[in-house]
Amino acid sequence: MRRASRPCFGKAAPSIIPRDYEFYWSPPEYPHDPARAKQLLAEAGYPKGFDAVEVATDVVFAPEAETVINGLQAIGIRARLRPMERAAFYKADQDKQFKHLVRVGSAAAGNAATRIEAFVISTGIRSYGGYPDIDALFRDQIAETDRKRREAMLQKIQQLVHEKAMFAPIVEPPMLIGIGARLAEVPTIPGHPYLSPYEDLKLK
Repeated sequence: MRRASRPCFGKAAPSIIPRDYEFYWSPPEYPHDPARAKQLLAEAGYPKGFDAVEVATDVVFAPEAETVINGLQAIGIRARLRPMERAAFYKADQDKQFKHLVRVGSAAAGNAATRIEAFVISTGIRSYGGYPDIDALFRDQIAETDRKRREAMLQKIQQLVHEKAMFAPIVEPPMLIGIGARLAEVPTIPGHPYLSPYEDLKLK
């Protein structure tokens, strides 16, 4: 068996929208500046930091969430790891049961609108709130038939998400995939980390 993978290791993510998704807007990357972070906390009235309680996560991604906790600890924000079995985690997330920090992710294929619909707008299946201006833009882009205008709307939504700091993007993970010697072609969907669609698999 040979091993195929994405042509790079994980990339720091400036957005919750994968960069090779259609309608992606490239935001400025957040700088890694612990000193500035501590300064901002002090200006906000937390010179000694604060207790963020917990970071809930699917247990598969516990090491990633633990890295986030270590980064927060470095600037004075304390939190404990709450790893959960996958089915329980996704059920709790969809039921909006988490009250503190939660490490979320998705491998759903699609475009920028796919992620925005699930995570950003107020009625999203994995959204914990939203903003009326973003919700209105999303409704407008659904009915827009001009591709350029729709793209502009979706990119404006992404700009607002960035400006409002609705998320703390972490990483676009690479995925290793085992490919058998009998497989003639490796089908891929842009932005989707796994081997797919299976209907397109061809043997030698």
